[in-house]
Amino acid sequence: MEHVPALDEDLKKTLGPATAKVLAEQLGLHTALDLLHHYPRRYAERGELTSLAELADQIDEHVTVVAQVADARLLTYQGSRGGGKRLEVTITDGSGRLQLVFFGSGVHKPHKELLPGSRAMFAGKVGMFNHKLQLAHPAYEPLGEDASDRDAAAAFASQLIPIYPACAKLESWKIAKCVDAVLPRAQEVVDPLPGALHEDRGLIPLTEALLKIHRPVTKADIEDARGRLKWDEAFVLQVALARRRHADSQLPAVPRRPTPGGLLESFDAKLPFTLTEGQQGVSKEIFDDLATEHPMHRLLQGEVGSGKTMVALRAMLAVVDSGGQAAMLAPTEVLAQQHHRSITEMMGELAEGGMLGGSDRGTKVVLLTGSMGMPARRQALLDLITGEAGLVIGTHALIEDKVQFHDLGLVVVDEQHRFGVEQRDALRSKGKQPPHLLVMTATPIPRTVAMTVFGDLETSVLDQLPAGRSPIATHVVPAKDKPHFLARAWERVREEVENGHQAYVVCPRIGDGEDENGKGAKGGKKKAAAEDDGDKRPPLAVLEIAEQLSRGPLAGLSVEVLHGRMDPADKDDVMRRFTAGEVKVLVATTVIEVGVNVPNSTVMVIMDADRFGVSQLHQLRGRVGRGSAPGLCLLVSEMHEASPARARLAAVAATLDGFELSRVDLEQRREGDVLGQAQSGVRSSLRMLAVIEDEEVITQAREEATRVVAADPELTELPGLRTALDALLDTEREQYLEKG
Repeated sequence: MEHVPALDEDLKKTLGPATAKVLAEQLGLHTALDLLHHYPRRYAERGELTSLAELADQIDEHVTVVAQVADARLLTYQGSRGGGKRLEVTITDGSGRLQLVFFGSGVHKPHKELLPGSRAMFAGKVGMFNHKLQLAHPAYEPLGEDASDRDAAAAFASQLIPIYPACAKLESWKIAKCVDAVLPRAQEVVDPLPGALHEDRGLIPLTEALLKIHRPVTKADIEDARGRLKWDEAFVLQVALARRRHADSQLPAVPRRPTPGGLLESFDAKLPFTLTEGQQGVSKEIFDDLATEHPMHRLLQGEVGSGKTMVALRAMLAVVDSGGQAAMLAPTEVLAQQHHRSITEMMGELAEGGMLGGSDRGTKVVLLTGSMGMPARRQALLDLITGEAGLVIGTHALIEDKVQFHDLGLVVVDEQHRFGVEQRDALRSKGKQPPHLLVMTATPIPRTVAMTVFGDLETSVLDQLPAGRSPIATHVVPAKDKPHFLARAWERVREEVENGHQAYVVCPRIGDGEDENGKGAKGGKKKAAAEDDGDKRPPLAVLEIAEQLSRGPLAGLSVEVLHGRMDPADKDDVMRRFTAGEVKVLVATTVIEVGVNVPNSTVMVIMDADRFGVSQLHQLRGRVGRGSAPGLCLLVSEMHEASPARARLAAVAATLDGFELSRVDLEQRREGDVLGQAQSGVRSSLRMLAVIEDEEVITQAREEATRVVAADPELTELPGLRTALDALLDTEREQYLEKG
């Protein structure tokens, strides 16, 4: 493999230990190559050359002027924080006069250089002070004796100034100087793209792209550089994913086909409804994968309530039919218990294999969670190792060393984003041969994000809702501006309950001094709360709201609480009674976000809705409208109408299309937040690529990468590409992709 020592060298040698330490600790930049890939986030323009006479029309604009210093005065002033110095310089170009001001320690250099009679170029933002135009702390460049040198003036005026992602200890202009120190090494960068790809796509060489992105002369330079660098990022990442897909296709797996007249057919015969076309189509894709001699790696994403669990269950039954076992991994005990309950109810006597009254075609369905009592746990472990249990539903307790399977054929991971890579990998390693893998998410993912984050998985999309699902109306309740709207919201909850239905009230916090993760009330998430108007009120809490409702607007109704830190037996008891209709109003945290299925629930009130993400609100809303009665979701917020938070809530209220909302979500957040789920904590390799905007680049890069890897899986003919894989997708991330 090619190695480029100068580019891999620690920045201490080039920049000194103090600067290198800040770059490493604050920005994660360790080598010259890292710094070359630390791109400007935007460019400031000094502005066109402007005559002083025209400045009155340029307030708040960045301008550049060429002028002569008329006079300069150094003044001492007294302020509220003590005395200071102020340099006032008056300049003229024959068409008008303008005042420049410099303060504090910034006065010394211009006081020495800007002497009356000297000429210079000045660049800054035009402001007003005491009804006079001025430039405060302008950048300037003294001109020599040949002041008529208009070329120098024009070059200075049109210069594009790179603004870098910076930190408190290292400003953008200092980072620019660091980049200047390593920029000559751009000549040594190894180009990862195959030569033919350059020519076909009309891309500039990588060295040229790095020079142009850091020190552009024109805006066209920036566009050329961005076009090339986006291709590099998309292509290198897609090559890594294509190599993973290729390696997976070489692994052995046991083909799993349903037995004619077996468990799956018996289950289908029991169903009181017909599968949607979408469910049938996706099931065929899955069954085709299961029948091959290589492990399935498929992502099943679907709208809230589209029937993903039914599709997954039929796949699991097909594997049991073939003599194997299937495991479903759920992120929370509440969800694992809910899945276990609903699956055993749907299967009926088919879930009682080997038991009195059970079907002779049935199997045993076991639950395995961390809080189970020892006798039940021992029995579950025994059922798994003997093969008596064909299906197991559990939490991370499934991946403990003690858990062994007779013949694990399929792993279903529900709500994939809740699990670490190592957890999924640990469960998959329990098969005698690699088991088939089905990953499910109810958070719709834009196509390009799926191709970028889950690019090693084939994707199936379920976007058709089953018949009988009711529409959900969503409204924003501005609690601060219109408190009577909130009063009306509680009246609506009472009306729904009186009509025989049930309600959810969701709060961001538990209220027992600790959050869901056991962190104290001063934990980080709560600080991020009120983004728009500086509101310091802590997020509303389950325990407080439940008490207020029981005493106030919902007095007399059965109100219970549910949150992640309750005793598991208590959680299960509350969910059972809510499912049975005994509890009318459930005040909960986001533990009810996914998978909870109570068709009789018709209304949801989300308190402090602005503290939840767009996709999370869509998930929560999906808990209502699951039966024959229409659903109602009320988003309560104290944010003012013009705030970004209210705009997010309005977007959620405006559409039930989860894929549309996922685009909104991604556009409003930093890309790294989304991609961070797949980065295993590693700094994102996507610095230039925008997964929403650059769909065409990602699609083309995936096609090219697939073609390149098919022809040369080890990339023996492309050493530059191997180097780029190591540089951009370091060892930790490469392992992530292997486990994904």
